[in-house]
Amino acid sequence: MSRTKDGVVQSGVLRGTELGELFQARHTGGVTDQPAPASAALPLGRLFPLYAAQALATGATTVSTVLASIIMGSLGNEALAGLPSTVIQTSAAFSASFFGALMLRRGRRLGLTLAFMLGTLGAALGFLGAKLHLTPLFLLGAATMGAAQGGYQQARYAAAESVPDNKRGAALGALMLMSVAGSFVMTGFSRPIEQLGTVLGTTPEVAGWLIGGALLGLAAVLITTWQPLTTLQPGKKLNLSVRDAFRTPGVRSTALALATGQGIMVTLMSLTPLRAHHMGMDHAGVAAIISGHILGMFGFGWFTGPLVDRLGLKPGYVAGAFLLAAAALTAPIESHAWLGVSMFLLGLGWNLVFVSGSKALSRTPAAQGVSDSLGYVASGLGTLLGGLIIARAGFPALAHLCAVLALLPLISAARTRPRT
Repeated sequence: MSRTKDGVVQSGVLRGTELGELFQARHTGGVTDQPAPASAALPLGRLFPLYAAQALATGATTVSTVLASIIMGSLGNEALAGLPSTVIQTSAAFSASFFGALMLRRGRRLGLTLAFMLGTLGAALGFLGAKLHLTPLFLLGAATMGAAQGGYQQARYAAAESVPDNKRGAALGALMLMSVAGSFVMTGFSRPIEQLGTVLGTTPEVAGWLIGGALLGLAAVLITTWQPLTTLQPGKKLNLSVRDAFRTPGVRSTALALATGQGIMVTLMSLTPLRAHHMGMDHAGVAAIISGHILGMFGFGWFTGPLVDRLGLKPGYVAGAFLLAAAALTAPIESHAWLGVSMFLLGLGWNLVFVSGSKALSRTPAAQGVSDSLGYVASGLGTLLGGLIIARAGFPALAHLCAVLALLPLISAARTRPRT
């Protein structure tokens, strides 16, 4: 075992098996799918700073950007309630490719540290803009937060790269479990956040941005203690160009699945809180359904990750697609309880597509940043057009359109080829 000048620990795991797998993916097999035999346990101790930083980031998102549509409405722009999310996703789309390339050149730790620091700045700007009722400043903060998300959401690839291929689903699942912990901790602080808002003379949704900035700052400090672990041997040129990566069979369909899942999830997640607000839910009620959504997204990673490792990518895509469709079809039901069910199914469906697609792309690093960018583009378009569709045709029309689009990951399932 050796260490590079950037502090990356090289495990040497990749000697024969994964070099052959990369050659096969590039020349013969593309995205392959086969359960692998059990191996050593996850290095949770070494991965803990990475997991904990991601938990803090999820907590920051729970109390800030997720509720941005409500803030936009309070600023007198309810017809553009989806605009902050569109700005966030568009900014993330531009930054994801940049951070992906940066992390390939300079390492995951530097890229993640810079992303968390950028998020701290964005949250502060967003808080000031909302507090002072300056819509342009609030949107600037949202854009900066989006740029940060484009970077720190790639922490999942750092986790996957730290273990052999047959444990990457489990590594992603453990990351998700820590993320849901961060969300639930912040949900438990909904009343103190309301009190902080009162002290500051603003709403709890606005005060959440200040809390989010503090959490991202702590994540930036924490990630500096992480010692990156990679299965790649030093000196090996294993990364394809972006062009060649997307020519690899199965990579484009994987990117399609990830973009579809991300787009539908973000669209409904961003616009449902405003719908819940109109249905009479208070801040605690909205926080509860968001927590249920986060539970679906991350809380079952301990199960879905190893399940994808065991059964393969195809069942993950199929189950995820049908759950996303079910979430969209139940979203228009006029019931607080059904709204909660819909948000939970939305998170769980996204989880399965996300784990399957992320595991597949962990074998093709050059495609990761661009694929994330495509997901953010889909999310930005979804929230912008979704707000307009709701204004003109109502929320049910948007939900039914999402239900149809949710079936696109079935294409990825069909394109996934068993490994011979």
